[in-house]
Amino acid sequence: MRAGVFGATLALATSLAVSSGAQAPSGVPVDRPRIVAGPPRDVVWDAGPQTPRSGRRLPNIVVIVADDLGFNDISFSGGGVAGGAVPTPNIDAIGRQGVSFQQAYSGHATCAPSRAALLTGRYPTRFGFEFTPVPLGFARQVRAFHYGIRNPVYFPEREKDIIPAADMGVPTSEITIAQLLQQSGYHTIQLGKWHLGESPRFQPQSRGFSETLGFTGGGSMYLPKDDPRVVNSVQGFDPIDQNLWANLQFYVSKDGGEPFQPKRHMTDYLSDEAIAAIHANRNRPFFMYLAYNAPHTPLQATREDYDALSNIQDHRLRVYAAMIRQLDRNVGRVMQALQEEGLEDNTLVVFTSDNGGAYYIGLPDINQPFRGWKQTFFEGGVRGPLFMRWPTRIPAGRTYYPPVSHFDIFATAASAAGAPLPKDRVMDGVDLIPFARGERTGRPHEALFWRTGAYRVVRAGDWKLQVTERPAKDWLYDLSVDPTERHNLAADMPAKVAELKLRLAEHDAQQAPPLWPELGQSPVMLDHSLIEPQREDDEYVYWGN
Repeated sequence: MRAGVFGATLALATSLAVSSGAQAPSGVPVDRPRIVAGPPRDVVWDAGPQTPRSGRRLPNIVVIVADDLGFNDISFSGGGVAGGAVPTPNIDAIGRQGVSFQQAYSGHATCAPSRAALLTGRYPTRFGFEFTPVPLGFARQVRAFHYGIRNPVYFPEREKDIIPAADMGVPTSEITIAQLLQQSGYHTIQLGKWHLGESPRFQPQSRGFSETLGFTGGGSMYLPKDDPRVVNSVQGFDPIDQNLWANLQFYVSKDGGEPFQPKRHMTDYLSDEAIAAIHANRNRPFFMYLAYNAPHTPLQATREDYDALSNIQDHRLRVYAAMIRQLDRNVGRVMQALQEEGLEDNTLVVFTSDNGGAYYIGLPDINQPFRGWKQTFFEGGVRGPLFMRWPTRIPAGRTYYPPVSHFDIFATAASAAGAPLPKDRVMDGVDLIPFARGERTGRPHEALFWRTGAYRVVRAGDWKLQVTERPAKDWLYDLSVDPTERHNLAADMPAKVAELKLRLAEHDAQQAPPLWPELGQSPVMLDHSLIEPQREDDEYVYWGN
């Protein structure tokens, strides 16, 4: 089975709520044969000119995306994983030396649709990329999972409309930021996680990237489980974790070629190659999309990072904290490479996460102070870091408060490159640089929307309405006074609920039907992680995929 297939199923089953005595399955049906990864080998990056061209040079653009990074996993706002025991100075520096968007939202609450929004500049529902790719064999097994008070549901009658998991990709009619920049003279580079289609026509080298190095699915091992260089944390309470250990592989592919094993831990390796690619392209404008899979499960830290955190007693938390430490160090290495090549002043660097921290890893504080998790549209699931650094254009130490979204990265990068936005379709993103510089006032967006099946959300101004099917409930919050979504005003303000439902209906009318159906729904408790047993009085939503 190709790496990432089970990582790509997380939206369906990773948030199964379990009781403390639940038994996790050891594996699920495999839809495709396992690949055979060759031994580690050297990567040769296409070299640009020996000297830079004369005249004004277009800015480089580097977009760094973490995977399932919780709002409280970095120390920028005074928090940090393990009670602040693991500072993240390198990630924080991007925001401190540029602009921090304090109300930044992911395009979705799970990996693939969120990345689709980021790379196309549009709501993923505009082109039907509503659900995360799910292999059918795994989806069928979900209905056999029984955990706690509330259990998953499955819709077998929809199987007739399913398409192969490898073909669950962003439609080729969509224009990626890589395609736009490539046409504007950029050398475009993708490293790490893709998760937007595994068939050749959907892979990054077919979607505007001049060079690619990574894995096309939703996840990968960081090292083989028995490698002496790694420390693992296996979550016996999480059925998905069992499947990851049983089925994920450790490999990368260069430009869609034969798979081979990286030379070391995936986070270090991707950074090594990002640095090599920066060096190779130092004399021409480049766009780099560096998509780490950290700190997504399976939890695997380097032994050195684990040993450095002996003050953390809980093993699972220590492994996770070590992964955050390693991620921050490697972001710093990439930034240092830009400086050493004399590129930092003329490079727009963006740092973000695809969505919030995950419910199923059993760590309670990763999204603090916000409520909810990945796989929910509560703030904990869709609110995260968004930093931009560009010394020649963005003054250091800027803070921007109005809401912005992942799809604004497309428009911002296009504007930086002087590339006009496509005119033949609705583009949802806006250029954030004038807002960051104080040249434009007001809000970039009058309203923001999210949808997965019957679960629909709108934020209009400071009002946020969530409409759920399971439970059949409306959730209304005034985020100006209740940013952690504790006081549901829906029963007290029916007129506001009706107003916002009308906006939801108007938005839905402009979206495309899903490219493949929702096969199941899984419960997510809002106020505690998967390791704690379900309670009758728990508030929850069912996440559909």
